[in-house]
Amino acid sequence: MVQVRVQQPLNTDGSINLDAWLDHVVSVDPALDRQALKAACEFARNAEQQANAAQNRWSEGSSGFRTGLEIAEILADLKLDQDSLVAAVVYRAVREGKTSLEEVQQQFGPVVGKLVDGVQRMAAISASLSPRKSMVLGAQAQVENLRKMLVAMVDDVRVALIKLAERTCAIREAKHADDEKRHRVAREVFDIYAPLAHRLGIGHIKWELEDLSFRYLEPEQYKQIAHLLHERRLDREQYIAGVMQQLRDELAATGIKADVSGRAKHIYSIWRKMQRKGLQFSQIYDVRAVRVLVPEVRDCYTALGIVHTLWRHIPKEFDDYIANPKENGYRSLHTAVLGPDGKVLEVQIRTHAMHEEAELGVCAHWRYKGTDTKAGSSQYEEKISWLRQVLEWHEELGDIGGLAEQLRVDIEPDRVYVFTPHGHAIDLPKGATPLDFAYRVHTEVGHNCRGAKVNGRIVPLSYSLQTGEQVEIIRGKHGAPSRDWLNSNLGYITTSRARAKIVHWFKLQARDQNVAAGKGMLEQEFQRLAFPHLDVEKLAEKCNLKTAEDMYAALGAGDLRLAQAIHHAEQMLEPERGSQQLELIPRRSSATRPGRRGDIQIEGVGNLLTQMAGCCQPLPGDPIVGYITHGRGVTIHRQDCATGLQLAGREPERIIQVNWGPVPEQTYPVEIMIRAYDRSGLLRDVSQVLLNEKINVLAVNTRSNKDDNTASMLLTIEIPGLDGLGRLLGRLAQLPNIIEARRNRHTA
Repeated sequence: MVQVRVQQPLNTDGSINLDAWLDHVVSVDPALDRQALKAACEFARNAEQQANAAQNRWSEGSSGFRTGLEIAEILADLKLDQDSLVAAVVYRAVREGKTSLEEVQQQFGPVVGKLVDGVQRMAAISASLSPRKSMVLGAQAQVENLRKMLVAMVDDVRVALIKLAERTCAIREAKHADDEKRHRVAREVFDIYAPLAHRLGIGHIKWELEDLSFRYLEPEQYKQIAHLLHERRLDREQYIAGVMQQLRDELAATGIKADVSGRAKHIYSIWRKMQRKGLQFSQIYDVRAVRVLVPEVRDCYTALGIVHTLWRHIPKEFDDYIANPKENGYRSLHTAVLGPDGKVLEVQIRTHAMHEEAELGVCAHWRYKGTDTKAGSSQYEEKISWLRQVLEWHEELGDIGGLAEQLRVDIEPDRVYVFTPHGHAIDLPKGATPLDFAYRVHTEVGHNCRGAKVNGRIVPLSYSLQTGEQVEIIRGKHGAPSRDWLNSNLGYITTSRARAKIVHWFKLQARDQNVAAGKGMLEQEFQRLAFPHLDVEKLAEKCNLKTAEDMYAALGAGDLRLAQAIHHAEQMLEPERGSQQLELIPRRSSATRPGRRGDIQIEGVGNLLTQMAGCCQPLPGDPIVGYITHGRGVTIHRQDCATGLQLAGREPERIIQVNWGPVPEQTYPVEIMIRAYDRSGLLRDVSQVLLNEKINVLAVNTRSNKDDNTASMLLTIEIPGLDGLGRLLGRLAQLPNIIEARRNRHTA
């Protein structure tokens, strides 16, 4: 939920009571120097008073001075040091021109001065995200500003933490701003600073930034979820209180000293889960949630056993982030159970140390940097190593367009964990390929990659890696990346890091080589998709490039994706048709019989009569089970329905597995031509590709030519759109002995 801004202590005249404020901050961290903090506060207030006196105005209640105190409060909660809090207090005075950086350095020393300077450099992000400012700055200036910002962050992570706290204050204050500014601040916070907080592992800051920015970016959806949470709040709190007491009693009975508390649910995380999994609010398992903190790791698993003994575990709703931590260091056990009254309940279990790590992240370790040999030092370095990767990426690519994407990478929970031949674990996004793995290990390993082995078996470079597999890259002596790797239809790479490395390599090649390569790529794709002759100069304009040669060079260097050029070409051919990409009459794909809810089909029950249970009224998308009745067919219940669970307990033999069938999608019949050198198993391999791509085949006509030992295949298939056709032809072209795979020009 959204954080409520804490009011600072005031004197009777409305000014801030510094002594009371200092008492509060020092009580949070007794190691702080009260007198040094007071000197910084008086310095900042005097600077602001003098500046405002010159303009004959003064309003401490909404001043930069007050914001500086609020930033320092946030940093005190994060357990940052004295210099960080002093820098936070005086930062706004420097930023607003009410004092100079040199004066701050003279008064408080070079460390504080360096921190303030670093936070000022990070303000370049705002310039890069503002359309009006970006036109003034120009691309090169933006790249340089971003580079400086990243250098400052890598040099001292406290700079990033101060900036995070400052942006937290800004998004809290945005409710008083006009709509344009509110949206701009929210966009910046959501794209840059919430991911930054996530990657640094600072959980409570991340949640607040996400909720507040979501509130302004999607106000209607925010209000809807907030209302749903509020209207059931009292019942939910009473329910959670009963669950917590029952869990405390059971843990105490086994001798485990545990802190059990209710866990606040964040509005943005609810919405994101609903969008990602296509769920309704009623299907979100962790709206009712408790958190268990225990002393030791072994106690976590003991507590998990107790939870699963008390309540029935929901299948596929368990995550062990202790054995497999998230990349930002997060560790915990997550499980979902059917709690009392058959209501779904999420339980998080972790040690006190894990909880501190989840809340403070890199702040729990930054003090160890260069001064300690404890485990904290290595954890700190792991936490900020990604900052150095982002810096390297920007220096090589020189592109600001992917900054937000690069910062947000890995937030989604779908990850795979694979191993090098030496046993080192590497984590990658779900769907990553051996090439993504190679570039993750080292740039030169990626450039020199010529093949890959997974668990000792040679696999294609487009193979999707799975968790637990061991990957070995086969390297050439003088390798170079292939332009085919940048073709998204061929599926060689999925990560922005690998793409950036390949694009950078091609940028270093001669322009004439890139022009020739780009022209060949485009003409080959036009031929495969049976495009008629196009005005390439107009196509270049569509791609925001001046000439066809510039377009070819951009394609060859990887600056322009082939899929983008094809998309623009398709719009030139059929601008009036929008998303309908094939010029054929749409055909409905075959589907199972419809159920009682329109286009929704229920699979797994044969031709039995089905009906929806009145007790839980399941909707399409709900997790469901079937109960075989006497003479009334199968009744469909939600999986968490109390009546359904009672029936399952009494008559488990009558419970059957059912699920919602897919909604039919529009497909378009199209002919494709395949020419290949004839060999045994050719038709089988083609059929396997069609099966993997879930393509329905309407007709096949094959012919062999004994004179040149070639075979021709003419297939009529159903395809959902041009993107799917391009991907299919790319997959077919990768098969051994294939000469060409293209769309048939005579398709009517």
